[in-house]
Amino acid sequence: MYDLSLCETRDKLKSKKISSVELTKCFLERIDKFRNWNTFITMCADKALDAAQKADKKIASGQAGELEGIPLAIKDLFLTKGIRTTAGSKMLENFIPPYESTVSKKILETGAFFLGKTNMDEFAMGSANITSYFGKVINPWSKDKKLVPGGSSGGSAAAVAGHLCVAAIGSDTGGSVRQPAAFSGIVGLKPTYGRCSRYGMVAFGSSLDQAGPMTKTVKDAAAFLKVIAGYDEKDSTSSREKIPDFESFAGKSIKGLRIGIPKEYRVDGISDEIINCWRNGANWLKEAGAEIIDVSLQYSKYALPVYYIIAPSEASANLARFDGVRYGFRAAGETIDEVYANTREEGFGEEVKRRILIGTYVLSAGHYDAYYTKAQRIRQLITQDFLSIFKSVDVLLTPTTPTSAFAFGEEPTNPVTMYLNDVFTVTANIAGLPAISVPINLDRQGRPLGLQLIAPHFREELLVQVGSVLEKEACFPKWKEACQ
Repeated sequence: MYDLSLCETRDKLKSKKISSVELTKCFLERIDKFRNWNTFITMCADKALDAAQKADKKIASGQAGELEGIPLAIKDLFLTKGIRTTAGSKMLENFIPPYESTVSKKILETGAFFLGKTNMDEFAMGSANITSYFGKVINPWSKDKKLVPGGSSGGSAAAVAGHLCVAAIGSDTGGSVRQPAAFSGIVGLKPTYGRCSRYGMVAFGSSLDQAGPMTKTVKDAAAFLKVIAGYDEKDSTSSREKIPDFESFAGKSIKGLRIGIPKEYRVDGISDEIINCWRNGANWLKEAGAEIIDVSLQYSKYALPVYYIIAPSEASANLARFDGVRYGFRAAGETIDEVYANTREEGFGEEVKRRILIGTYVLSAGHYDAYYTKAQRIRQLITQDFLSIFKSVDVLLTPTTPTSAFAFGEEPTNPVTMYLNDVFTVTANIAGLPAISVPINLDRQGRPLGLQLIAPHFREELLVQVGSVLEKEACFPKWKEACQ
């Protein structure tokens, strides 16, 4: 029963064909069996079993919530009241939040619960889940070689792909839901900026961060999104936009929809297998009645450098709060300046310190206009580029990543080369657009490949509609087969 989708699990629980307790025990046994994947930082086994028992009673009495009794996982970036939240860092190794994030609160209110907090790149900074203070996460698709699961939501991706939970929550700042979803053979959806509250998320890039579902199917992602979306007065960037029934769009005809193929996404370094996957995806959508249109996004080539100016700048400001005085790790020092310096030197990992330094440099008086101001101007051009394109097409189809997952030891040693893994995903964050990654095929090495769909602001239902067609046509080697 561990290989059921979220929607299948929901229906079987409500019809009493399975119980939440037996399902939870099944997942806890699998988590213990595959501890070597290092998927979770903190487990909530006792809390989960207690919640499962209560859920079964509610289901029996006909008082079940929307996701009653479903065991989930959540990225260790979301504050969970009374449960350790580390953001994958030594800096927060022993931090117990006094309040709940809005996203996790919404989930708990439906009757679902968490098996644990998933591993992640430190403060969500990474593309492979190799920067966590708590160790690397192993992709369940690993066979002859141990593969990275992608990042920064690699723990959530591995938990879903390896059937250690029904579904999971990740966060996406530059592709951190979609890229690991592609590497791990699952579905990852990044909503429109403002669709889901950021209250209670440990901030990386405040103008870029969004929570997103990581699931086994497109329909699952739609059902999960409806739960976590909505206005929140505690988040000043939260949207009041109406929330449609996303799930109802799964399986709808796409006849007459216009699908854009941006030529700029055919970049150097993209694998031939990704190109073939992209071509096949376009053909499937055409056969399903959609119109395929070649388009140009002339400013997208600047997206990666813009992202790696804006994101580190916001990270530099957001992470300034970790000084060893108010909460979190504190190092010894004879003066307050030494406490600050020693705490940040010992508490942060190399990648986090690298990005803080980049951001601080960019925001300094002598470089602010030359870098940050210019990056914000180009950000507007990138956004306007998309708005213009969406007047002639409904959805864009692109690769999610330039290659499949790489093995440990094969990852780029040059940080800039590693950053190129985000070349296809950062544009959606820069423009605040919704995007989804759908698993399509396996490459010749047996590693998953995914395609990305990008839609206009607050049109996630289009992602569900088109994504479910891709999913059906792809006949992807069932996610049930990722790990038995």
